[in-house]
Amino acid sequence: MKIIDKTPLQDDKGNISFTARIQGTLKYGLSWFAEMEAQKIALALLDRGLEKSFVVIRNFNLPNSDIVIPLILIGLGGIYIIYVTSAKGSFEAKGDQWNTIDNSGNSQPSSVNLLERVTRLTRAFQKYLEINKIALPGPVEPILIAIDPGAHIESLRPVARVVKSDAIKAFIGSLLQATPVWRSEQIYMLADRIVEPRSREEPEPVAPVEPSSYPAAGFDDSAPARPFDANDLGFSFEEEGLAESQSAPLQDASAIPSQPAQSRPRSTPKPTSGFLGMSTTQVIVLAGMLIVWCCIMVGFGSLLFLNP
Repeated sequence: MKIIDKTPLQDDKGNISFTARIQGTLKYGLSWFAEMEAQKIALALLDRGLEKSFVVIRNFNLPNSDIVIPLILIGLGGIYIIYVTSAKGSFEAKGDQWNTIDNSGNSQPSSVNLLERVTRLTRAFQKYLEINKIALPGPVEPILIAIDPGAHIESLRPVARVVKSDAIKAFIGSLLQATPVWRSEQIYMLADRIVEPRSREEPEPVAPVEPSSYPAAGFDDSAPARPFDANDLGFSFEEEGLAESQSAPLQDASAIPSQPAQSRPRSTPKPTSGFLGMSTTQVIVLAGMLIVWCCIMVGFGSLLFLNP
């Protein structure tokens, strides 16, 4: 399986340093690092079971937006958007509802609706494909993977496929047995087109594919693709807050309209400056965390010194 890794703040070996972890936590939320580690586990399992014809694009940031698509899996049977969670506990996936179940068996809506999150990320990605003139033979399927064995999930016709840790092998088997919708060489061409969509200055058409029983992924280069704009989605990605997620969820659950929504004025982000590229607020938070850590270490050292 080929992996195209677009994960921010990691080095060439795929490691995230302490400073990068602080930056990622401040930018994407407290669960960001845990989700990155959960993704690594899921990718290792997928890589072990899937063939070379599969491609995964990891943490792809949709251009001109803060929308990060966690895992884009492209296989012979289609495209899947995968959200990996490290959550553990008892949950209920019912329709578009993601509920937590307490010890008494009572369910209540979770503070973060993971089903809604992965479906909205899928809708945003499909809109990205549409804007870049990439036509698929079928819809993109949302997948939620709970990688922690301590996650117990009751599924009642959820809007996204829910895969528990003990069902990943079966999920891989279903991917391998899926009815092919294109040939393996088309998968690599499609992955490259997703990561680097054709610009207005590059109108070169894609070479035609020999006729076969498999439909080709359509690339319409007759008209230049316009830049992706999150305002065209028909819903908005707003930050949930640091305690919730790396990717901002959507506030309006309505379907994508057939006509693009009117673009709203977009504020120009201020250039990042300061220590190691962090803002003043981030430096203050980092300094506070270091002070707390130093106090803990001093206290621990004092206990060892006073109690030899």
